[in-house]
Amino acid sequence: MMMQERTHTDAEGAILFDADASPQVGQDWFAPEYWHERGALRPQAGGRGGVAIVVTPVGECVLRHYRRGGLVAALMGDRYVWTGADRTRPFAEFRLLAELERLELPAPAVVAARYCRHGPLYSADLITRRIAGAQTLAECLAAGRLDGELAEEVGALVARFHRAGVWHADLNAHNVLVTPDGLYLIDFDRGRMRIPSPAWQQANLQRLRRSLLKLGAAAGGEAAFEKAVWQPLLYRYGRTLKP
Repeated sequence: MMMQERTHTDAEGAILFDADASPQVGQDWFAPEYWHERGALRPQAGGRGGVAIVVTPVGECVLRHYRRGGLVAALMGDRYVWTGADRTRPFAEFRLLAELERLELPAPAVVAARYCRHGPLYSADLITRRIAGAQTLAECLAAGRLDGELAEEVGALVARFHRAGVWHADLNAHNVLVTPDGLYLIDFDRGRMRIPSPAWQQANLQRLRRSLLKLGAAAGGEAAFEKAVWQPLLYRYGRTLKP
């Protein structure tokens, strides 16, 4: 089913939403306190700042407020430079997620995106449907569940996106979700469609590898990690990447 994209503009900014999911999405949808007052804000265990689980008329969703990281956060906070509506981070991610859904790739279904203007700057939010029963790959690693079989599944997951030309800007163990029904990639902020190329594909994989090592995947030695995790991941990745 094709998404029915709609835009609502007001004095605060603009909301881009899927009219098939909800015929109207207002500014209050992006306020955690709105959902809290209605008993529709769900607690999170160890969730990132700026992310809330809310029970909306279209079901459980993830409400994410865009936040800067690193040193620039001290200067800009949660603000970004305005260069036009279509180039805002939430609108770009909304449309990328819509394309991933069209391609039948395992990523969150998008519901709505919003930006609010602040002179030459803007702040932003995104609402996606919650993926139920999920643990991050980082949580699986911490629980001792990252074995060769799961590593192969991760390799196949990444290859499906790479084969379609999808570049994930922050491919790490926190952005891979593991569920009883399969694996998903999340958080496509700054991601985009690219012509498939070994250069960026391998760089993407190396980013994931660094994430796993940073989280202690090689606690038993890097040789053991290579044999038990990384080589199975690469093997399945290569097999799945082939047309």
